[in-house]
Amino acid sequence: MQVSLTTPALLFPAISLLLLAYTNRFFSLAALIRSLSQTNEPVHQNQIKNLKQRITIIRRMQETGVSSFALCVLCMILIYIGFNKVGSLVFGLSLLLLLYSLILSVIEIRISVDALNIHLKEMSDS
Repeated sequence: MQVSLTTPALLFPAISLLLLAYTNRFFSLAALIRSLSQTNEPVHQNQIKNLKQRITIIRRMQETGVSSFALCVLCMILIYIGFNKVGSLVFGLSLLLLLYSLILSVIEIRISVDALNIHLKEMSDS
């Protein structure tokens, strides 16, 4: 399969929007952690464990998303200078990193839902 310069360029808007969504998740989580640290109410161990997991996953999502973006740029450079086969391989690697980032996103969403369920259970027990 021949990859042209426009093929990886098509991923630029998608990856950029994805990174923006990941950053918004990070900022929301950071605000939640800051608000929890300022309250006088005790924070349950399950919540702390959940928040730590989510922070780690969001960091990995951002890292793999940025890596995918960087490999897209590298792919375009390689194709531009005439290394089409290597450029195609780098593009494939970029797609795999993007896929991994999306899988991490689904995992983070599931953990987030679990956190909400813990909160709802605590509310119903009160």
